[in-house]
Amino acid sequence: MRCPFCKSDDDKVVDSRSSDEERVVRRRRQCLACSRRFTTYERVEDIIKLTVVKKNGERAPYDRQHIISGVQKACYKRPVPVTSIEQLAEEVEEMLLEQQCPEVSSDLIGGKTMDLLRDIDKVAYVRFASVYRKFQDVGEFIDEVRDVMQEPDETQGQQRLFER
Repeated sequence: MRCPFCKSDDDKVVDSRSSDEERVVRRRRQCLACSRRFTTYERVEDIIKLTVVKKNGERAPYDRQHIISGVQKACYKRPVPVTSIEQLAEEVEEMLLEQQCPEVSSDLIGGKTMDLLRDIDKVAYVRFASVYRKFQDVGEFIDEVRDVMQEPDETQGQQRLFER
């Protein structure tokens, strides 16, 4: 593993833990050249290769990083831990694998992502929805905000993903 700080490939594993129902191994590493620590995650690559069918009919290979990137943009400057975003992506991926279908629609992925994000952070949800649903005017945006405001405020919304 190459050190993200000094680019040396000489390191040692300081701590190793299973996480996420033992599907991911988290390793804490220390670079022997610069002594800085960093974390890596190992996961088994799923044998099933999913293809995403986009709204325009185009097909692309599934990439979980695409979900993480979109949610991170929606959560910009919001108090959402990175672990919640990772867990959200994991839940979406599990749902896709349960479908046991080689092709999934981007609508299914986006809808599940929005559902989970709504429970984590309502502001991030509205941001994500505005891009995902391609709001055409301010009225659509205001309607979505009204819907979210009518829901009971859950101060523990971010804990939802950790309870599963």
